[in-house]
Amino acid sequence: MATASDWFIHQLDVDNVFLHGDLHEEIYMKPPPGLSLPHPNLVCKLNKSLYGLKQAASRNWNQKLTSEILILGYTQSYANHSLFVKKSASDITALLVYVNDVVLTGNNIVEINAVKAHLHSIFHIQDLGPIKYFLGLEVSRSLDGLVLNQRKYCLDLISETEMLGCKPAPTPSNPSIKLLLDPSSFRCMIGRLLYLTNIRPDISFVV
Repeated sequence: MATASDWFIHQLDVDNVFLHGDLHEEIYMKPPPGLSLPHPNLVCKLNKSLYGLKQAASRNWNQKLTSEILILGYTQSYANHSLFVKKSASDITALLVYVNDVVLTGNNIVEINAVKAHLHSIFHIQDLGPIKYFLGLEVSRSLDGLVLNQRKYCLDLISETEMLGCKPAPTPSNPSIKLLLDPSSFRCMIGRLLYLTNIRPDISFVV
Protein backbone atom coordinates (compact mmCIF):
# COMPACT_ATOMS: atom_id res chain seq x y z
CA MET A 1 0.00 0.00 0.00
CA ALA A 2 2.80 2.40 0.88
CA THR A 3 4.48 1.76 -2.46
CA ALA A 4 1.32 2.03 -4.55
CA SER A 5 0.27 5.25 -2.80
CA ASP A 6 3.81 6.72 -2.63
CA TRP A 7 3.59 7.21 1.14
CA PHE A 8 6.42 8.28 3.41
CA ILE A 9 8.13 5.31 5.10
CA HIS A 10 10.29 6.07 8.13
CA GLN A 11 12.03 3.88 10.68
CA LEU A 12 12.68 4.23 14.41
CA ASP A 13 14.83 2.25 16.82
CA VAL A 14 14.16 2.25 20.57
CA ASP A 15 17.18 1.99 22.88
CA ASN A 16 17.19 -0.52 25.77
CA VAL A 17 13.61 -1.60 25.14
CA PHE A 18 13.24 -4.09 27.98
CA LEU A 19 14.33 -1.47 30.52
CA HIS A 20 11.20 0.58 29.73
CA GLY A 21 8.73 -2.08 30.80
CA ASP A 22 6.73 -1.34 33.95
CA LEU A 23 6.46 -4.09 36.56
CA HIS A 24 3.04 -4.81 38.01
CA GLU A 25 4.26 -7.23 40.68
CA GLU A 26 6.93 -7.18 43.38
CA ILE A 27 10.18 -8.71 42.14
CA TYR A 28 13.44 -8.93 44.06
CA MET A 29 16.92 -9.93 42.91
CA LYS A 30 20.28 -10.66 44.45
CA PRO A 31 22.69 -7.70 44.25
CA PRO A 32 24.73 -7.77 41.02
CA PRO A 33 28.51 -8.26 41.29
CA GLY A 34 30.22 -5.08 42.44
CA LEU A 35 27.24 -3.71 44.37
CA SER A 36 27.77 -3.88 48.11
CA LEU A 37 24.79 -3.55 50.45
CA PRO A 38 24.94 -2.74 54.20
CA HIS A 39 23.85 -6.25 55.15
CA PRO A 40 24.62 -9.57 53.35
CA ASN A 41 20.97 -10.69 53.57
CA LEU A 42 19.58 -7.63 51.78
CA VAL A 43 18.23 -7.88 48.23
CA CYS A 44 17.25 -5.34 45.57
CA LYS A 45 13.64 -4.54 44.67
CA LEU A 46 13.13 -3.91 40.96
CA ASN A 47 11.22 -0.83 39.87
CA LYS A 48 11.68 -1.57 36.17
CA SER A 49 12.07 -4.65 34.01
CA LEU A 50 15.52 -6.08 33.24
CA TYR A 51 17.01 -8.10 30.39
CA GLY A 52 16.70 -11.81 31.10
CA LEU A 53 13.89 -11.34 33.59
CA LYS A 54 11.75 -14.47 33.86
CA GLN A 55 8.62 -12.32 34.34
CA ALA A 56 8.30 -11.68 30.56
CA ALA A 57 10.30 -8.48 30.06
CA SER A 58 9.30 -8.43 26.40
CA ARG A 59 5.60 -8.55 27.29
CA ASN A 60 5.99 -5.65 29.73
CA TRP A 61 7.75 -3.58 27.08
CA ASN A 62 5.09 -4.37 24.48
CA GLN A 63 2.30 -3.35 26.86
CA LYS A 64 4.08 -0.07 27.64
CA LEU A 65 4.62 0.80 23.96
CA THR A 66 1.09 -0.22 22.99
CA SER A 67 -0.44 2.02 25.65
CA GLU A 68 1.57 5.03 24.41
CA ILE A 69 0.55 4.41 20.78
CA LEU A 70 -3.12 4.10 21.75
CA ILE A 71 -2.88 7.44 23.61
CA LEU A 72 -2.03 9.04 20.25
CA GLY A 73 -5.36 7.88 18.82
CA TYR A 74 -4.18 4.80 16.95
CA THR A 75 -6.26 1.64 16.67
CA GLN A 76 -4.62 -1.76 17.12
CA SER A 77 -5.34 -4.24 14.34
CA TYR A 78 -7.20 -7.41 15.33
CA ALA A 79 -5.55 -9.34 12.49
CA ASN A 80 -1.99 -8.31 13.42
CA HIS A 81 -1.39 -6.92 16.92
CA SER A 82 1.89 -5.38 15.76
CA LEU A 83 0.01 -3.03 13.42
CA PHE A 84 -1.56 0.27 14.50
CA VAL A 85 -3.55 2.57 12.21
CA LYS A 86 -4.86 6.12 12.49
CA LYS A 87 -7.26 7.49 9.85
CA SER A 88 -9.02 10.76 9.18
CA ALA A 89 -11.01 12.04 6.21
CA SER A 90 -7.88 12.70 4.15
CA ASP A 91 -4.94 11.23 6.08
CA ILE A 92 -3.81 7.77 7.09
CA THR A 93 -0.81 6.69 9.15
CA ALA A 94 0.24 3.14 9.95
CA LEU A 95 2.75 2.03 12.55
CA LEU A 96 4.33 -1.44 12.55
CA VAL A 97 6.28 -2.72 15.58
CA TYR A 98 8.84 -5.51 15.81
CA VAL A 99 10.30 -5.50 19.36
CA ASN A 100 12.43 -2.31 19.22
CA ASP A 101 12.13 -1.61 15.48
CA VAL A 102 9.24 0.63 14.42
CA VAL A 103 8.18 1.47 10.87
CA LEU A 104 5.95 4.49 10.30
CA THR A 105 4.19 5.03 6.99
CA GLY A 106 1.45 7.28 5.72
CA ASN A 107 0.64 10.33 3.64
CA ASN A 108 1.03 12.93 6.43
CA ILE A 109 4.63 13.72 7.40
CA VAL A 110 3.40 16.07 10.16
CA GLU A 111 1.64 13.16 11.90
CA ILE A 112 4.70 10.93 11.45
CA ASN A 113 6.92 13.59 13.07
CA ALA A 114 4.40 14.04 15.90
CA VAL A 115 4.55 10.29 16.66
CA LYS A 116 8.35 10.43 16.67
CA ALA A 117 8.35 13.39 19.07
CA HIS A 118 5.89 11.72 21.46
CA LEU A 119 7.76 8.40 21.55
CA HIS A 120 11.06 10.22 22.02
CA SER A 121 9.62 12.10 25.02
CA ILE A 122 8.69 8.77 26.67
CA PHE A 123 11.51 6.50 25.46
CA HIS A 124 14.88 7.29 23.96
CA ILE A 125 14.47 6.63 20.24
CA GLN A 126 16.81 6.86 17.31
CA ASP A 127 15.14 8.47 14.32
CA LEU A 128 16.65 6.55 11.40
CA GLY A 129 14.76 8.62 8.80
CA PRO A 130 13.48 7.04 5.58
CA ILE A 131 13.63 3.25 5.80
CA LYS A 132 16.83 1.66 4.49
CA TYR A 133 17.35 -1.64 6.33
CA PHE A 134 14.69 -3.51 8.26
CA LEU A 135 14.79 -7.09 9.61
CA GLY A 136 17.44 -8.20 7.14
CA LEU A 137 15.79 -6.43 4.19
CA GLU A 138 17.55 -3.61 2.36
CA VAL A 139 14.98 -1.10 1.14
CA SER A 140 15.52 1.53 -1.53
CA ARG A 141 13.16 3.66 -3.57
CA SER A 142 13.14 3.77 -7.34
CA LEU A 143 10.87 5.35 -9.94
CA ASP A 144 9.01 2.04 -10.09
CA GLY A 145 8.46 1.76 -6.32
CA LEU A 146 10.42 -0.02 -3.59
CA VAL A 147 13.31 -2.37 -4.25
CA LEU A 148 13.88 -5.06 -1.60
CA ASN A 149 16.94 -7.26 -1.41
CA GLN A 150 18.89 -9.27 1.17
CA ARG A 151 22.43 -8.90 -0.15
CA LYS A 152 23.88 -7.86 3.22
CA TYR A 153 21.85 -10.58 4.96
CA CYS A 154 23.33 -13.19 2.57
CA LEU A 155 26.89 -11.94 3.03
CA ASP A 156 26.51 -11.97 6.82
CA LEU A 157 25.13 -15.52 6.69
CA ILE A 158 27.96 -16.76 4.46
CA SER A 159 30.57 -15.01 6.60
CA GLU A 160 29.21 -16.39 9.91
CA THR A 161 29.26 -19.93 8.50
CA GLU A 162 32.88 -19.37 7.32
CA MET A 163 32.02 -20.07 3.69
CA LEU A 164 33.10 -16.79 2.07
CA GLY A 165 35.89 -18.52 0.10
CA CYS A 166 33.79 -21.46 -1.08
CA LYS A 167 32.99 -22.07 -4.71
CA PRO A 168 29.48 -22.89 -5.94
CA ALA A 169 28.69 -26.51 -6.82
CA PRO A 170 25.74 -27.94 -8.78
CA THR A 171 25.07 -30.52 -6.04
CA PRO A 172 26.27 -29.01 -2.77
CA SER A 173 25.10 -31.79 -0.46
CA ASN A 174 26.29 -35.39 -0.04
CA PRO A 175 23.78 -37.58 1.86
CA SER A 176 26.54 -39.98 2.99
CA ILE A 177 28.44 -37.30 4.93
CA LYS A 178 27.83 -37.19 8.67
CA LEU A 179 27.99 -33.62 9.94
CA LEU A 180 30.13 -33.12 13.04
CA LEU A 181 28.35 -29.89 13.93
CA ASP A 182 26.55 -28.45 16.89
CA PRO A 183 22.89 -29.19 15.96
CA SER A 184 21.69 -25.87 17.40
CA SER A 185 23.96 -23.81 15.11
CA PHE A 186 22.90 -25.95 12.14
CA ARG A 187 19.20 -25.40 12.93
CA CYS A 188 19.85 -21.68 13.30
CA MET A 189 21.44 -21.60 9.85
CA ILE A 190 18.44 -23.44 8.34
CA GLY A 191 16.11 -20.94 10.01
CA ARG A 192 18.01 -18.04 8.50
CA LEU A 193 17.92 -19.69 5.08
CA LEU A 194 14.15 -20.14 5.43
CA TYR A 195 13.84 -16.40 6.06
CA LEU A 196 15.88 -15.78 2.91
CA THR A 197 13.27 -17.62 0.82
CA ASN A 198 10.96 -14.61 1.25
CA ILE A 199 13.08 -12.80 -1.33
CA ARG A 200 14.60 -15.88 -2.98
CA PRO A 201 11.77 -18.39 -3.48
CA ASP A 202 13.98 -20.19 -6.02
CA ILE A 203 16.02 -21.73 -3.16
CA SER A 204 12.97 -22.99 -1.25
CA PHE A 205 13.25 -26.59 -2.47
CA VAL A 206 16.97 -26.81 -1.67
CA VAL A 207 16.48 -25.34 1.82
